[in-house]
Amino acid sequence: MSTSSNLSMGLIFLVIAAMLGASQGETIVVGGSEQWRYGFNYTDWALKRSPFYVNDTLVFKYEPPSETTPPHNVYLLPNLWSYANCDFSGANLLADAAEGGGNGFEFTLTRPWRPQYFASSGGADAADCKDGLMKFFVVPLPRRRT
Repeated sequence: MSTSSNLSMGLIFLVIAAMLGASQGETIVVGGSEQWRYGFNYTDWALKRSPFYVNDTLVFKYEPPSETTPPHNVYLLPNLWSYANCDFSGANLLADAAEGGGNGFEFTLTRPWRPQYFASSGGADAADCKDGLMKFFVVPLPRRRT
């Protein structure tokens, strides 16, 4: 092989290795051992847990509704105003009350530098978000190359 062919192959290998390294993300259980539940301060958790990176996967684990457990869910809120006011009118439901059991619901962060606002409504009155502190946001950073 010629020197230019070796150089080309080496550059292709480096680009592929960088892409593979940049694509790996961490799996993060939201709330850690507390999981996704009423009364835990997720905004504080997210600030302490940060930074979050592109391709990190957030796992929302929560009990299904029962006589003693109210229903929880996971919404992606459209903006800071909706987050601050627990306004779900323009939000996207990501996971309903039944999807948090077992291995939980997974959401992969894919948009660098764009804030993503998560919350649980807990029903029509948005009590999970307003009273139960079940809301947080992340701003995924591009993954560092190692």
